Amino acid sequence: MTRTCLIVGASHAGSQLAISLRQEGWDGRIVLIGEEPHLPYHRPPLSKEYLAGRKSVEEISIRPAAVYGKAQIELLPGRQVNRIDRAARRIILEGNEALGYDKLALAIGSRARRVDLPGADLAGVHYLRTIADVDRIRADISHDGRAVIVGGGYIGLETAAVLRKLGMDVTVVEMMERVMQRVTAPEVSAFFTRIHAEEGVTVLCGAGVAGFDGAGKVESVRLSDGRILPAELVIIGVGIVPNIELARAAGLTVDNGIVVDEYACTSDPDIVAAGDCSWYYNALYQRWIRLESVQNATEQARIAAATLCGKAQDYNALPWFWSDQYDLKLQIAGLSQGYDEIVTRGDAKEGRSFAAFYLKQGTVIAVDAVNKAAEFMQGKKLITEKRRMDTARLADTSIAMRDIA
Repeated sequence: MTRTCLIVGASHAGSQLAISLRQEGWDGRIVLIGEEPHLPYHRPPLSKEYLAGRKSVEEISIRPAAVYGKAQIELLPGRQVNRIDRAARRIILEGNEALGYDKLALAIGSRARRVDLPGADLAGVHYLRTIADVDRIRADISHDGRAVIVGGGYIGLETAAVLRKLGMDVTVVEMMERVMQRVTAPEVSAFFTRIHAEEGVTVLCGAGVAGFDGAGKVESVRLSDGRILPAELVIIGVGIVPNIELARAAGLTVDNGIVVDEYACTSDPDIVAAGDCSWYYNALYQRWIRLESVQNATEQARIAAATLCGKAQDYNALPWFWSDQYDLKLQIAGLSQGYDEIVTRGDAKEGRSFAAFYLKQGTVIAVDAVNKAAEFMQGKKLITEKRRMDTARLADTSIAMRDIA
């Protein structure tokens, strides 16, 4: 083993990159460095099964330790990288320890966006991004207690669903006019607002937060219009911020993420980046994007590994996502921004199952499918094939999706 590849970041992208490197034929040393003291783990269960106590830390690990050992991948958990010295081809860890590299991969992900509000540092006010975050939240959960969720996106609504099932009185406060406004159509927002209301969650949209009050520990949330919401637990879910500081300090090109080409290569030919931290041009949608999803992290990591092994492949995967709330599985394919028509398949105003197809100039660009696996699977096909659609047939539930697609 004469060559060394260092991978900074031990989550979905980092874990996949390490394994894919071996699969692609990298015969040198592979070192996977992570800030958290755990094996790389799945993040989606944090706001669901792990928060609810249905899964342990071991059960949400992406791979068991033995898999890394068999692939001769060295794990360095609980270590922080302070600096990249590109001229000397090394990274500087906390404590001034240096590790040299021939190739470097950045899978440094993102972090929860913080709010600058009075009382945000009170005990009982939490963010949800890591295992440690959820452990602290779980310590503040009480049956019949009161929780306020700040932010009506995926994380906020998933968390609200779990806390409600655990017996808490839950209020979701969303600054925008509807939940999930950045990523879904009004019909989808209205559906999830109805479902949460039926489950006993109070959803307040168009409401800003002015601060948090309490004597040492949070006791209430103060809204911008003067309303006071009692709460013993507050969870803030207002988005994430890509971790680009390390790359910027090293002189790599950054924008809304670390800029990479279609091969996941940064402005330095010996450094790749993948996952939440990367900013790349998506040929299907013909625009620059940064995706926060497991699918993107794992598939872009495979591309990055191939690049490091001299087997350049274009990254052109269709984005897809999912969210679990109560008995609902929302599956999303594609990016809906820029749509000019929406077609619903099923009744979004009643029941708990329907699909929304987003079209632009007659072609499907995205689909949101709630408990509709066929619509999700066939919708992906419609998006990639870019065929013009007969919208009447698309809306007709008497016609099977396989016959439409």
